[in-house]
Order: sequence, then C-alpha cells, then structure tokens
Amino acid sequence: MRFTSQTSFDGVTEQLFTLPFTFGEIPGVLWVPDDVAPTRPLILMGHGGGQHKLAPGIVARARRFVAEGGFAVAAIDAPAHGDRPRTEEHDRVIAEMRTRRQSGGDATAALAELHTLLAGQIVPEWRAVLDAVQELDHVGAGPVGYWGVSLGCALGVPLVAAEPRIRAAVLGLNGAESLAEAAAQITVPLEFLVQWDDEMVPRAESVALFDRFASTEKTLHANPGKHGEVPTFELDSSLRFFARHLS
Repeated sequence: MRFTSQTSFDGVTEQLFTLPFTFGEIPGVLWVPDDVAPTRPLILMGHGGGQHKLAPGIVARARRFVAEGGFAVAAIDAPAHGDRPRTEEHDRVIAEMRTRRQSGGDATAALAELHTLLAGQIVPEWRAVLDAVQELDHVGAGPVGYWGVSLGCALGVPLVAAEPRIRAAVLGLNGAESLAEAAAQITVPLEFLVQWDDEMVPRAESVALFDRFASTEKTLHANPGKHGEVPTFELDSSLRFFARHLS
C-alpha cells in the first residue's frame, strides 16, 4: 500500500492510497481519527453507481463515522468508476444498459450483468485492501463492518457473504434477483434501507431481497421518497448500529 497524500481537518486524517493488484492498482482512501489507538473498528464503504471513493456523500458519511464513532473508514473506486479505467466489456454492458433505459425498455438484465462483472473483480480487491489496512499500526486487526447502498449494495452483498471478518453490514436500495444466492449466505447483523417510492428499484424487489438474508438480526428501514432521498437521520441509525456491533 502506497500513500499518495495526507490531510487532517477537525480531528480526522484522510489518506489517499494505491494498492497494486491483479487488475492494476486499486485507488482508495482511508479516514482515521487523529488520536492514537493500538487497534480500532474499520468500516468498508461502497459508493453508488456513477460515483467514486470521494463522492460528497461518501466523504461526509466517513467523516461522521470517524469523528463521532472513532472508526477507521476505507473506500475504493469500483471497477470502471473514479480513477479506474474501463475495459471493452465494461463499455459494452454500460452502453447496452443505457440504450435500453433511453428507449424505455427493461434494463434489468444488463444491470445484473454489469453488477456481476464488477463484483467478480471487486470482491478479491476489497479483501486485499482489508488485509493491507489491518496491517497498519493506526488501524490494526479490529472488527470490520460494511456500508453500501445501490451499487454499493450490489457489490457489498457478495463481499459480506465471502468475507468472514465482516461482522455487521448496512445495505439497501437494491433488489436484484442475482443477489439472492449470496444474500442467503449472510448471517451477520444487518440494516437494510428501502425508499418506498424508489423509481429505480421496485419496493417488492427490495423487500424480497431483504427476506433472502439469513441473518437472525436484521431490520428493514423503509422511508418515503425516491432512490436518492434517503433521510439524513438514517446516518444516525447506522452510527448506532455499528457502535453496537463493532465497538
């Protein structure tokens, strides 16, 4: 892991990094409290579709997790997002999805293909980043959580299912049937966000995915509003949830 920049503000240190891996360098960012601790809980954070590791919502949420919860937070650019190059296969699937949406057709199959393509790449990448971050003296091998909605959920479900170090997860804004098999393997405590008037994910599909999770402790948080209108108070709930399960 190579750190490329570091800034500190209001007790939170932000470090940009790259990590060499099979498909090229993984660009990421790590936020940590300025205080010294031998080990601290870590939250992995997945961004939404078309966004990146430093999207405003990701940064704001990460800073609150660090400043108010004392967590370390890591985010990386998903394949074909942010500083990651697109392959011809990425371009093909994305173009097909956009064409179907613009023509009023059903883009579900193309979207599921894209998510499957990205998940196959990002799950081993996330596990490599987790290995590297937990070796850092200012993070350590503490408990791990995952937060991700929309695309962050599509890529987070297979990650949480595959990574035993993740003890709790906040997911949502997704209902893809392609996630059902991985969801059935997840048993960790879970909060799942649903926007009742979501124009991108039908509520019935979101509820069906929630039902697939095998967790004995899982809570459905349904709020009125469209896909991008998750209430700000849900961040307060996420803070309490991770504090309960990771601290």
